Amino acid sequence: MAKATTQFVCSECGYTSPKWLGRCPECGKFNTFAEEPLAPAPTKKTQSAFRLNSTRPTPLKEVQYEKFERISSGIRELDIVLGGGIVKGSLVLVGGDPGVGKSTLLTQVAAHLAREHKVLYLSAEESCSQVKLRCERLGVGGGDMLLLNETCLDNAEEAISEAEYVIIDSIQAVYTEALSSAAGSVGQVRECAARLMRIAKSRGITFFLVGHVTKEGTLAGPKVLEHIMDTVLYFEGERTENFKILRAVKNRFGSVQEVGVFEMSDKGVLGVSDYSSIFLSETRGEAAGAAVTPSETGNRCMMVEIQTLMTKTSYGLPRRMSLGIDLNRLIVLVAVLEKRCGMPLASQDIYLNAMGGIKLSEPSADLAVTAALASAERMIPIDRYTALFGEVGLTGEVRSVSFAEKRVNECLKMGFKRVILPAKNLKACEKFKDKIELIPVSYVSQMIKALFPSK
Repeated sequence: MAKATTQFVCSECGYTSPKWLGRCPECGKFNTFAEEPLAPAPTKKTQSAFRLNSTRPTPLKEVQYEKFERISSGIRELDIVLGGGIVKGSLVLVGGDPGVGKSTLLTQVAAHLAREHKVLYLSAEESCSQVKLRCERLGVGGGDMLLLNETCLDNAEEAISEAEYVIIDSIQAVYTEALSSAAGSVGQVRECAARLMRIAKSRGITFFLVGHVTKEGTLAGPKVLEHIMDTVLYFEGERTENFKILRAVKNRFGSVQEVGVFEMSDKGVLGVSDYSSIFLSETRGEAAGAAVTPSETGNRCMMVEIQTLMTKTSYGLPRRMSLGIDLNRLIVLVAVLEKRCGMPLASQDIYLNAMGGIKLSEPSADLAVTAALASAERMIPIDRYTALFGEVGLTGEVRSVSFAEKRVNECLKMGFKRVILPAKNLKACEKFKDKIELIPVSYVSQMIKALFPSK
């Protein structure tokens, strides 16, 4: 009988078993066993050779700088999210919902790179004919792009080694014969990703991997898949919406705060440079409950409109719903307005939304959120040429934020006439006082008085 070359390891406690078990006898968890290749035990000859040829650590002062070569992908917004371009020998994982445009985006990138480089598009989910039809529909060249329809990574390794750039669509659809489990399982995804990483680092080949997402919106497969990758991108957006957002959640060669905005058209995925039509509504300033804040995302600053709606609750417990802003943050700001400003919000259902589907994670949007809530509660609209930024504390104070000068400059470029900002940031922005009105505030109550002066 042949000796088993694989084993099953519990992802929770590390317990190993020669066969798959539904329940781990060590930690008691269910469905945690994943198949992994069994490494052969080192022989005495191998152990002695390892001792003789063991690598030695290098002092920090002797380490040489490694120059990372960047190449444009042909799409400016994608280059910005990647940190300035594609780094040679890196692994980029692009995840997103089905139909959001992952394959379309990477097809355009592959066609652009194929003009001067050897590019392989390994399609494990579509035939070569389908990929060609997509290229013709998008109107891209890519005549020199190599196509391969293969699901076994072992059979495609020779073709991969001959290319400079490889697109694999998708990582959950390929498998290796070293494991007996089906494609897409935890063990297969981990082993295939590890093999691609070894090829990329040893031969300098750049990989773009398409990843599926679960119903919770996270990348399917083990978490080690994201650990192996150099860059992890999420392509977000509804199928019925033309605008999509590409977000970097991990980037070893750039900032993770970068956000790229794309528009779906009959010519493919196009980068959007003018964000005013996406994150700002045309009717702002006419209805109550809307405020604008300059949001800092990586190296860029974008004006984002925050809208809120209040309705009298029909039940004993008021409802709180937030899109684009952390729900816990909204609950804290509602409590600050109730306690520090005396606003009766306990009997109101509150709905909050950041325009364009963008997610605001920085605390500088707190002041704009409180302004939008105050506007909705008083049913008084905020002037359309007024912007706000600042962090709000539990005592009702408005705290300073970073990049204040850059935020005010963006407000000035977008045609705003008044900015309400933290008092501690006023000194850094005094050079703009002749071009735009600066209103410093130290507490939320001062902001409300500045927006809605009493008669």
